[in-house]
Amino acid sequence: MLKTSYILAATALLGLTACLDNDAERALVGAGVGCVAGETIGNNNCVEGALAGGLIGALANDL
Repeated sequence: MLKTSYILAATALLGLTACLDNDAERALVGAGVGCVAGETIGNNNCVEGALAGGLIGALANDL
């Protein structure tokens, strides 16, 4: 269940971050969404979610 939640969050994040202007903006939005996802999913781990979200957000334009 946890992996499915991460996959769904990453898919939603890619859709949201692709609309922004540059990699820094996408990374910031990704980090924010990742932090919220990390707290909401049940891990209570904002930092891990923010790191993953920021990385995905920064690379969203390249995918």
